[in-house]
Amino acid sequence: MIGVGEVAAADRRIRGRIRRTPVLAAADDLWFKLEYLQHAGSFKTRGMMNQILAGAERGALPSAGIVAASGGNAGLAAAYAARELGVPAEVFVPLTAPPVKVAKLTKLGARVIQVGNEYAEAYAAAVVHADVTGALFCHAYDDPDMVAGNGTVGLELREQLTEGFDTVLVAVGGGGLIAGVTAALAGRAGVVAVEPVTCASLHEAMAAGETVDVPVSGVAADSLGARRAGRIAFEVTTAAGVRSVLVDDQALVDARRQLWEDYRIAIEHGTAAAHAALTSGAYVPGPGERVVVLLCGANTNPADLA
Repeated sequence: MIGVGEVAAADRRIRGRIRRTPVLAAADDLWFKLEYLQHAGSFKTRGMMNQILAGAERGALPSAGIVAASGGNAGLAAAYAARELGVPAEVFVPLTAPPVKVAKLTKLGARVIQVGNEYAEAYAAAVVHADVTGALFCHAYDDPDMVAGNGTVGLELREQLTEGFDTVLVAVGGGGLIAGVTAALAGRAGVVAVEPVTCASLHEAMAAGETVDVPVSGVAADSLGARRAGRIAFEVTTAAGVRSVLVDDQALVDARRQLWEDYRIAIEHGTAAAHAALTSGAYVPGPGERVVVLLCGANTNPADLA
């Protein structure tokens, strides 16, 4: 299981290669962690950078480079990290991936292969391709190095909010972010998992007592549409007693627009899930509870915010 030690090791490995993203005081006892300002537009750059560097340290990074599968953000992170480290990258994405993300992948120098209509289909094709070519397969969320790298955002929060905080709200897809943040903040703050009702893989896993396949749909399916929560995320969050809440699509739309109108923050619908927990009432902080909303990704078309 991933712990703070693994997260600290990842922090040492990737420090200087990722951005230290700012924290915005939004209101009394409420902060936004602006991780959407990370290189390639999401937190996943932390995990991908750590995954590739750790693979190189183990001698597991061949000349064939890396292969990743992603609905968008993990692919962008893999492409960016590979480019910065001088490593070839191939990224498998579903046919439903937003054009803005596919265009960015190409711009970052990755070879893009579109397969299937869901992440699960792109993932299966990517695994086969990695086996055939010998490339290092970089998992989008269910990999120890990915999770540890993502968790460095939690260590950053500890350094930035020295007065302390009580709770962090985290949007969940496959669970690579919430697992890392939970590990980084163990014993220091609570973590709340927020998912759309139409992409609730971790919520359903918690209810079933094991990871299970779930249907995925809705406005956030491109970024939070993992059909099954990662094993690492399930183990880490259940051991820590992480609370899970759900929000509907309208809450995501409303929260995303509210962040734009009030703060000029342009983020993805999936990222807006963390804030939607507050704006919809799915999560109600207690008196004096100090809350951080982790805004984790900005790879979106902002045209509908105008």
